[in-house]
Amino acid sequence: MARITDVARRAGVSPSTVSYALSGKRPISAETRRRVEAAVRELGYRPHTGGPTGVLGLLLPLRTGLRPPPELCCAMAVVTAARAHDRDVLLITGEDGERALRRVADALIVMDVRLRDPRLPSLRDRPSVLIGVPAEPAGLTCVDLDFRVAAERCVARLAELGHRVVALVGAPPEEYARHGAAAHRVLRGFTAAADRAGLLSSVHPSGHPTGPDAALETAGRLLRLSPAPTAVVVHNEPLLLPLLDALARLGRRVPQELSVVAICADDVALTPRTPVTSVTVPAAELGTRAVDLAVRALAGTAAPGVTLLPPRLTDRATTAPRA
Repeated sequence: MARITDVARRAGVSPSTVSYALSGKRPISAETRRRVEAAVRELGYRPHTGGPTGVLGLLLPLRTGLRPPPELCCAMAVVTAARAHDRDVLLITGEDGERALRRVADALIVMDVRLRDPRLPSLRDRPSVLIGVPAEPAGLTCVDLDFRVAAERCVARLAELGHRVVALVGAPPEEYARHGAAAHRVLRGFTAAADRAGLLSSVHPSGHPTGPDAALETAGRLLRLSPAPTAVVVHNEPLLLPLLDALARLGRRVPQELSVVAICADDVALTPRTPVTSVTVPAAELGTRAVDLAVRALAGTAAPGVTLLPPRLTDRATTAPRA
């Protein structure tokens, strides 16, 4: 039986364009509509009316402030894992994409989760998996890194090394304002762990866009603090490497004068000249697990619940005992 992805390939368009052409929900050019209708006739495709489609929908809004590298790595893992289950993936990047996906996908995988996510009510009544954990996950299936514990591990390691003044270089302010789940859990874990250990701590949301100028501004702000931190936790992948370069430009030696630990993917932590001590964000594993949970849900074997992957901290060259 032909699927919407087969029609899309034959017509040379995206599956969402096929959906819009058939439903009339959005304007489609006459030429594109003609190709879609021809592909539908040639393949004998019947639009989805409630039966299985073989398609998993992936909701990944692309917006200002989103950290693309881990998100895209996770999305690629979703696609790879879905193919292993003989399923296709329909990617929707718009904020209102859920309505489109509901028409063509058997199950939804939802990324970029907020603590109080407006999409939750409709997700509870159909097979769906969230990569991220909202504040009230009852009735949902979620998988994520335990970001709160990840931040606590970073602070605990720095305390073990004798650091008493620490700073968090976090997500952009917009991410905290919209209650991004991972950003807020890192913030809470960092603050709670610093308080328990009796450390002096400060939090510095990093601006968008990230780059050399933003990194230099952030580094300068850290070094102007009194007392200045002797260790920094970074939860902002795009800013990590520019921040290390900015600290070097300002004459601050890492790790002799300032220790740095990050919450990021391993490939980011291992790319600089000085490998970064880090807690791994297992983006590929999260994507694979989300697909497995979605397939199990469609088979009626997965119960709603929260799966938190335990953080793994690896000591590398950017942390040292406080001199």
